[in-house]
Amino acid sequence: MSGSKLAVVGAGSVGSSLAYAALIRGSASNIALFDVNAAKADAEVLDLAHGTQFAAAAASMTGGGDIAVTEGADVVVITAGAKQAPGQTRLDLAGTNVRILEELMPRLLKHAPDAVYVLVTNPCDVLTVAAQKISGLPAGRIFSSGTVLDTSRLRWLLARRAGVAVPSVHASIVGEHGDTEFPVWSTATIGPIPVRDWTVDGEHVFTPEYLAETAREVTQAAYKVIAGKGATNYAIGLSGARIVEALLRDDKAVLPVSTVLDGQHGISGVALSLPSVVGSGGVHTVLEMPMDDGELAALQHSADTLRHTLGTLGI
Repeated sequence: MSGSKLAVVGAGSVGSSLAYAALIRGSASNIALFDVNAAKADAEVLDLAHGTQFAAAAASMTGGGDIAVTEGADVVVITAGAKQAPGQTRLDLAGTNVRILEELMPRLLKHAPDAVYVLVTNPCDVLTVAAQKISGLPAGRIFSSGTVLDTSRLRWLLARRAGVAVPSVHASIVGEHGDTEFPVWSTATIGPIPVRDWTVDGEHVFTPEYLAETAREVTQAAYKVIAGKGATNYAIGLSGARIVEALLRDDKAVLPVSTVLDGQHGISGVALSLPSVVGSGGVHTVLEMPMDDGELAALQHSADTLRHTLGTLGI
């Protein structure tokens, strides 16, 4: 989208990776990177700017330690916050990162009042509720990346097992971006074939045991990466850039982002990931995808878990 501006808040591993992914994919015409650590932000911007010649499309790279670099942004992606430590759950981070948002959101709204805000900082579902209350923005204009990355992890695992291309797998992780998330197996398909009916050499490869292990592997994936290298950054950067593109190009893409729900599946007041239509201006529609009784119960459990955390934090 010509003339579009993306502002990334936070120049840590996630923010810098997201800016890098957006630059090489041509997600926006102008990319600004802001961090309270001005030296870090300046260095990341300089490093990225040096490579603009090799990006997919011409783009400008700016940024620094002054929040004014976000001025006039069409999309603001917030990655700033305390980092998840090895063995620490996303929900453990909640209190610290809510306080950061309370200070940050009013300042961002002053410089980018018309932007769509996408939260990547964890726990993203809890922070989405907090950010909406702080900002007063409609739910469609302030949401989180939710289970977009978790869904990508799931599809990669299924594609590898089935021996097909990842885009041929149609399956979603929904609920909390965290320990209570779950795959919706009842509607998952590879091409037109239900996942549970897929065969390799006449054998059903997606047994109940394999599907359960796959779900566990997706849920634990971030912990495994964090234990090995200290942070997840490349895949979340790529998935964040994809969300930005859906917004700036009005793709009307169906992505499992997390918005504050208003009655979907009987749930209100908490932010959960469900397949949603994402285009210009934010989330247009949250889809009530078909689920069996067990999946609906799992979604309610996810909502209850987050509602308990919100209550503990007084949100």
